Amino acid sequence: MKPMDIAVFVSGSGTNCENLIRYFAHSDAARCALVVSNKPDAYALTRAERLGVPTAVVTKEELNNPDVMLPLLRKHNIGFIVLAGFLPLIPLFLIDSYPHRIINLHPALLPKYGGKGMWGHHVHEAVKAAGETETGMTVHYVTPVCDSGEIIAQYKVSILPTDTAEDIAQKEHKLEMEYFPKVVEEVIKRGI
Repeated sequence: MKPMDIAVFVSGSGTNCENLIRYFAHSDAARCALVVSNKPDAYALTRAERLGVPTAVVTKEELNNPDVMLPLLRKHNIGFIVLAGFLPLIPLFLIDSYPHRIINLHPALLPKYGGKGMWGHHVHEAVKAAGETETGMTVHYVTPVCDSGEIIAQYKVSILPTDTAEDIAQKEHKLEMEYFPKVVEEVIKRGI
């Protein structure tokens, strides 16, 4: 069976994006066929281009326009969407067009520390301020409500009282690097 073509949506530096591209270069389940960003200066685009993956930059208006997004995704035969540090909310028409085929990575153990404004360092600072003894990553399905979709997988790591928000971020990011591509692959294989 032909591998599923996936699109990775990103807003930032793209370490998870690059990790996914490299991982799926050796998978029979899927391949990264497109990287989409809402930021023209996102370093993830450079990472993708260096690895030979087509890229697209979309404005907020374009992201929310089915006449732009659906043809773009069809052109690259996209069957699955992975959000890897993508900050804008996904429009309802995309969720409806890709039911249970859009997943997101969140840098905390949802339902804690989710929702609007909870991304990147904001999450890790909130975890530190709350005195949590553990944190982790959550992979979940995307729904119209931010960070509220069904949880697919969670991985945890302990936090020391002496850990800074940066230490917490590094610990959590190690989990992402190890587990995120495997979870994406499992979800795709279950759906094929």
